[in-house]
Amino acid sequence: MSQVASTKAFDPLDIRNYSLDKLPDLKGGVWMDRIKFAGLPLGVISFLYFYLQWCGPIGVFEEQTKVAPEHCYAALGIFVSSLILWLSEAIPNYLTSFLIIVATILTGVMKMRPAFAMLGEPVMILNIASFIMASALVVTGLAKRICLYVVLSMGNNVTLILACFIALNLLLGAFISATSAKTALLLPLFMVISAMYGSTGGENRNNVGRNMVLQNLLANNVSASAFITGSAANLLAAQLLENAGYKVYYSDWIMALLPLSIIQCAFAWYTGTRLIFPIRKEDSTPKLAGGHDRLRQELFKLGPISSAEIRAGIVFLTVLLLWGTDRYHGIRAEVIALMGAIAVLMPAVCKLPRIGVIKWNDADIPWHMLMFSWGAYVLGGLMDKTDIVGLWMHYSLDAWGAASLPKVAVFTLLASLFALTTLVSESKTARTIVLFPIIISVAKKFGWDVIGFCLPMAFLINQVYVLYFNSKPANISYLTNQYTSWESFKFGIFQLAACVGMLILWTQYVMPLMGFDSRLW
Repeated sequence: MSQVASTKAFDPLDIRNYSLDKLPDLKGGVWMDRIKFAGLPLGVISFLYFYLQWCGPIGVFEEQTKVAPEHCYAALGIFVSSLILWLSEAIPNYLTSFLIIVATILTGVMKMRPAFAMLGEPVMILNIASFIMASALVVTGLAKRICLYVVLSMGNNVTLILACFIALNLLLGAFISATSAKTALLLPLFMVISAMYGSTGGENRNNVGRNMVLQNLLANNVSASAFITGSAANLLAAQLLENAGYKVYYSDWIMALLPLSIIQCAFAWYTGTRLIFPIRKEDSTPKLAGGHDRLRQELFKLGPISSAEIRAGIVFLTVLLLWGTDRYHGIRAEVIALMGAIAVLMPAVCKLPRIGVIKWNDADIPWHMLMFSWGAYVLGGLMDKTDIVGLWMHYSLDAWGAASLPKVAVFTLLASLFALTTLVSESKTARTIVLFPIIISVAKKFGWDVIGFCLPMAFLINQVYVLYFNSKPANISYLTNQYTSWESFKFGIFQLAACVGMLILWTQYVMPLMGFDSRLW
């Protein structure tokens, strides 16, 4: 009887019913528990295996003179064991990062001060400042106001509403680097829209709901590829390139990858609504009245636009303008972000007009993620110092006779490998720390333009939408119960394959027009 009452009490048009804390927990299952159980001992054994050279001497390490061979073995042990711990999630990711830092120092691969100095790397400052600015966007209500206004302006045209959500993801991607935060902001809105069109989950699924959630999931992640600040893994890729001697400007990243992000989202929107989950005419008619009224009520609760929202908007537009022109004025993106953080935190001074909009305690800075990034940057520094990936890649490429392969074949193989790893790992940072040094080493080995070859590859970092365990937003989206695992795979694998194809054509034909030396044939 109580179950019936609770069912009747659920209002599918109440936006509060779709907050993240209302979603059910997703159990990992027996195999995931076994992987977590085995992760820690496997990590320890793998470290000892290489550090104590149980594998025997690796000739390529013995022949090089950059650092002592024992440091190469220690670095390889730290590298492999950290990946096992990150991928198995046997312990929290930030603890794995702490272990990396301690092991790097104790084995002598890197001294304490250089390892600790990684916490003050410019990309860390950019991360922190970006989270502060994103907090201002959320706390003032400006982000929610923009989302509600844009969705309401589309009326009952469901395909245009879908396009609006894609545009909102791209807009928010410039400032909100946590894809799960974008999910938390937009999910209640598109769930109300799905309910309006009769898709309330479970047995009451339809193609409107499937498109609404899966298109948002894809756009959320693809929009992260459009900006260097779109994810911590993007910043790591940029850091690895800079460590190798190749600086990627914020404006370079936007120019090269923002248009491609828009094209991919438009392609997914068209193929999703027309081919994969076609929205029929009868589906595009609202089934529940009052959905727009509920959203208008949410907009009404925000009241008139406040001066704090206006100030926040001015700061964000100024920062974005300065970011997009960093190559011309010479101010680094990290400094610009810090200027933006100062502006949104600035208290009232004397009788001057106030600029700031939030206090320090309002800033939602995920320190656990930053500590995870710290360990990843130390691991990147370790790999750069010992060049274990470069040495191994040069040896392997010579052994395989890769010099005879055309550039487009090498690019396609690496791009396909990078894309396929999204299916098995939830950690974008772990994938980047493994594969990006390989990509850089390949470009350097063959004398190709490193930025022209590697920057397009960075577009694949955030293509994590095929299966529910591929990313946190994918996990959250699956919990809405608007689609099955097979439907997610069918939609996602098609878009992923199309992405690799588009990337090859984009690198060959479009990026050279922007000034990049990226031709593949």
